[in-house]
Amino acid sequence: MIMTAPQAEPVPGNIKVTRSDWIDLALETLVSDGIESVRVLTLGQKLGVSRSSFYWYFESRQDLLDQLLKHWHDTNTTAIVERARRPAETIIMGVMNVFECWADERLFDPRLDFAVREWARRSADVRQMIDQADDERLSAIRDMYRRHGYDDEDAFIRARVLYYMQIGYYVLDLKEPVEARVSHLAAYLRSFTGQEPTEADVAHFMRFIAAR
Repeated sequence: MIMTAPQAEPVPGNIKVTRSDWIDLALETLVSDGIESVRVLTLGQKLGVSRSSFYWYFESRQDLLDQLLKHWHDTNTTAIVERARRPAETIIMGVMNVFECWADERLFDPRLDFAVREWARRSADVRQMIDQADDERLSAIRDMYRRHGYDDEDAFIRARVLYYMQIGYYVLDLKEPVEARVSHLAAYLRSFTGQEPTEADVAHFMRFIAAR
């Protein structure tokens, strides 16, 4: 279940749910049924409250949709950018920092990302936000490579390979268990960095997987 940050308790009176309840349900509906199903009346019926509850927290349906996009950016894009910018002794450690997003859906929710990309097919504004997010993510990964001595073109292409491979992995909806995927960790690292990972590098990431 997609959860937003805790919100204040509901206001006194007949309002039975919080702002967070509306956003959480809207996110779940976006992921499961698409943007056309994110409707005030439908959400209210599921929550068992009237439309007045919605308008206590939001100015309009568009206000709610804007909050969904903000949540998407603040989770999925922020996670990738933060980890790409995280200090790392080697490029292999840097790439493994980014890998954390692919290995833990609490950091990067692929179903939400796919739902927003589907939404973008119906909205030029959302398409622009997707393009900006992709650029932001790619730029952070490219800069990570550059900090570790790769020239501009090499850093740019390696960032594309790393990022586009993962997005394609989600789009294809491959059902490979995490355990099977990390069994190829050393080969992935060689592919993305051109360097040979050590046993200590692999063990470091495996500890992250075990601690999820």
